Amino acid sequence: MAIFGKLAYDSGVVLGDLLLFRFAIAAALLLVIARARGVLRGLPRRSVLAGLAMGGIGYATQSGLFFGALERMDASLLALILYVYPVLVMIGAIVLGRERASVRRIAALVIASVGTALVLGGAASGGLDPLGAAMGFGAAVAYTVYILAGDRIGVGMPPLALSALVCTGAAFTYSLASTRHGGPQLGFAAEGWLWLAAIAVVSTVAAILTFFAGLARVGPSAASILSTLEPVVTVVLAAAVVGESLGVVQAVGGAVVLSAVLVIQWPTRSRSLGPRIRKRRLGRPRIAPEQTADHVLP
Repeated sequence: MAIFGKLAYDSGVVLGDLLLFRFAIAAALLLVIARARGVLRGLPRRSVLAGLAMGGIGYATQSGLFFGALERMDASLLALILYVYPVLVMIGAIVLGRERASVRRIAALVIASVGTALVLGGAASGGLDPLGAAMGFGAAVAYTVYILAGDRIGVGMPPLALSALVCTGAAFTYSLASTRHGGPQLGFAAEGWLWLAAIAVVSTVAAILTFFAGLARVGPSAASILSTLEPVVTVVLAAAVVGESLGVVQAVGGAVVLSAVLVIQWPTRSRSLGPRIRKRRLGRPRIAPEQTADHVLP
């Protein structure tokens, strides 16, 4: 998604329009699929409002910060900064009393901190944009709050229904913002529509639905471990498509951050525990981050 975002910016798409059309297209498609599957029928009003609020406040904030940072810094570096969120989720879960601290989780926190320092230290030597980096970390924090909220709000709600409500809420927020600023600015190049459609269809709708399909087949632990490929793919594509490159120190730092995520999420040896119990022991929320995420990003 970060690569599509860069290409959209190059086509003249402005930040507000990118966010508006991303969520409007995704919401329309997800609502059609959710209605066809019948997952929206019978939802309590409170659950519907909570899902819309998750998108309109939490997800909209995270996406705004992510794409705002993308205007100011390389997609590869932003992907590495954003990926501290699994560790932040772990810290939040411990502070809120939902999980217990353990040697493995503390070790993962230390490893992630070292990796983040290397990423930022390596970038600083090449001219790090402080505001862009702050927005990237802000996106990670907003995503953490969003996930921890979803851990409670999403209980008993079909993931497809929650995803549709979240995207609808975010689309409503950016519709209001667009109206306040005079409506969409449609003067961008025609190819901009291609990148907007790619962000909405490939990086939002398809990402969510295929993640659900994979989750049902391999379970939450394997799905979480596989998701660590996300920033790696972003770095490779950024180098191939838009000519970005990471320094040696940044690359090492990114690898260290990814190793911290693996330390947190690698399955335990016990095979007798049910999926939900394993999920809680590994510090995973009931709704995995990728289930309503920008994937796949922010």
